[in-house]
Amino acid sequence: MTDPIADMLTRIRNANMRRSGEVNIPSSNIKKGIAEILKKEGFIKDWEFLESENMFPEIKLQLKYLNDGQPVIRKIKRESKPGLRIYLKSNDAKPVLSGQGISILSTSRGLMSDNQCRKEKIGGELLCSIW
Repeated sequence: MTDPIADMLTRIRNANMRRSGEVNIPSSNIKKGIAEILKKEGFIKDWEFLESENMFPEIKLQLKYLNDGQPVIRKIKRESKPGLRIYLKSNDAKPVLSGQGISILSTSRGLMSDNQCRKEKIGGELLCSIW
C-alpha cells in the first residue's frame, strides 16, 4: 500500500455510503491521531484500538449519523498525496466551508486541526479535509 491515509479515508467513505455503524482500519500512529481529531471535532462517535495475538492491530471507528440517517461526514478528501505534497503556513490554513468542516495538518507538534494551527500559529502538511 503506497498511501495508507488515503486507504483510511476511502474505508470511511465506503462505510458511510453503506450506512455502516463501524469500520475497521489497519492501525498506525498517524491514523490514531486522525481518529482522535475526528472524535474531538464531532465527526465520529468514538474509536478504539484493537489488538490480538492472531491479527494485525486495528482501529475500530464508530461512525456518526444524523437523525434522518444522513452521515455526519458528507465529504472526506485527501489533499496532500505522496506524489504532490501540500504544505501550508499558519495563515494559509483557511476554514473549510466557512467553519463547517476541518482540515487536518501534520505539524512539528503532531497532528492538528486547522483551527488549532491558526491559534498556535504553526503550519504543516495538509493531509485531508472533512466536511
